[in-house]
Amino acid sequence: MTLLDAVVVGSGPNGLAAAVTLARAGLGVRVLEAQPTVGGGARTLPVAGLDDDLVFDLCSAVHPMAWASPFLRAFDLPARGVDLVAPDIAYAQPLDGDRAGLAYRDLDRTAERLGPDGDAWRGLLGPLAASWRQVTALALGDKRTPRGMLEGVPGRAAPATMLRPGLRFGTALLEQGGPRWDRRFLTDEAKALLTGVAAHNITPLPSLAGAGTALLLAALAHADGGWAIPVGGSQAITDALVHDLEAHGGSVETGRRVEAWSDLPPARAVLFDTTPATALAVAGDRIGPARRAALRRFRYGNAAAKVDFVLSGPVPWRVPDVGRASTVHVGGTRAEMVIAEDTVAHGLHADQPVLLVSDPSVADPGRLRGGLRPLWTYAHVPAGSPHDVTEEVTRQIERFAPGFRDVVVASRCVPAAQMEQHNQNYPGGDISAGAATMWQMVARPTAAPDPYLLAEGVYLCSASTPPGPGVHGMGGWHAARRALRREFDVRTEPSLWP
Repeated sequence: MTLLDAVVVGSGPNGLAAAVTLARAGLGVRVLEAQPTVGGGARTLPVAGLDDDLVFDLCSAVHPMAWASPFLRAFDLPARGVDLVAPDIAYAQPLDGDRAGLAYRDLDRTAERLGPDGDAWRGLLGPLAASWRQVTALALGDKRTPRGMLEGVPGRAAPATMLRPGLRFGTALLEQGGPRWDRRFLTDEAKALLTGVAAHNITPLPSLAGAGTALLLAALAHADGGWAIPVGGSQAITDALVHDLEAHGGSVETGRRVEAWSDLPPARAVLFDTTPATALAVAGDRIGPARRAALRRFRYGNAAAKVDFVLSGPVPWRVPDVGRASTVHVGGTRAEMVIAEDTVAHGLHADQPVLLVSDPSVADPGRLRGGLRPLWTYAHVPAGSPHDVTEEVTRQIERFAPGFRDVVVASRCVPAAQMEQHNQNYPGGDISAGAATMWQMVARPTAAPDPYLLAEGVYLCSASTPPGPGVHGMGGWHAARRALRREFDVRTEPSLWP
């Protein structure tokens, strides 16, 4: 059997980023995917039992990192025919009493809408949005090396350019991640608007990890590309990566489940776009005992349950402008979301769960079919929950959009306990591939100096490594460049330009 240069296990965005990087260096690369389709958390497919003409994003739907990630900036999705569109309102947070927080792409318009909190919002996020390259580099670095922390900074030659943005980000992180987080804003609208973004981490609030997510994503909402949606769905990103991989001699095999080392073709390097548990099960004794013990201590987090809806019309939000956002965080006030997330953290279902809702047709009208539209929702639930949350999700949306039930044509729930069936990287429904604590955001999957190297020729490159979850490809890019240097003595990094 021919010896390959590299095998990548898993075809999520990180796995494909690793494969593309290696293939562009002239190596023979094969990607093995257990599912019948490619893309992991970035797939767009018809949903069985719903309208066959509509397609739904299987996991990720909205992609600020599609234009902000250093890897995807270098890869240049628009130059490869991927259209990234962003609505004027990046995200919204409906509240009781005909109120809502609205995050416009225009920072000044957002501030104006927030009234007495406008200056406070501008003061917190304006400098971060203006320094989005530096802030993104800090957030998406390898959390280990100075070089890895400067990724994506123009020229990578001026650490001094990182100092002021880094201090601003760090100061804001401490403020919004701790007991002082209520001091900046006066209104429910501003407080809830930022908290809805922090809740993406599915963790008790306030938290440093949640604050980091909120500050990065909220800043990007006011930066160049906003909260972008790929026209046609997340699959467009995956297809562009696969096309480039194949153009450089690589290949992808679907339906290839890897459960033991013997399932792998011979290769000089193996990169796992998987959880640490899967890598341990396959690589076994090839990983040293100390690293195996550390990987077994890696903790997984709470979960999301998915509900896809087919609608006969737009969601009838009580505040019409909420319907102009492709992303809506549904959970009420900051205080209500804190209670809901704490309830989930204690292993219980919240009566009024935090929801992430996306109507892609707001920005991409091509997703409409015959007057029908897809609606994508997640509800935060305890890890491993088998509960069908369709009624809870419907009731929570109806709270802020009376008449929502009347536009629902069909729905389908994927409970948290079943999420792993379509993506093994979501154990128990943990879509972050690991608990999103501040420690585990920095020391993913362990505190080892090299978080990607598991053993000689064996690497982990998934969302369980720095910088963590999201469709950005950075974990794969970081791991692949280490493999190029260590395993193949390739010192010149391959260009990703089209």
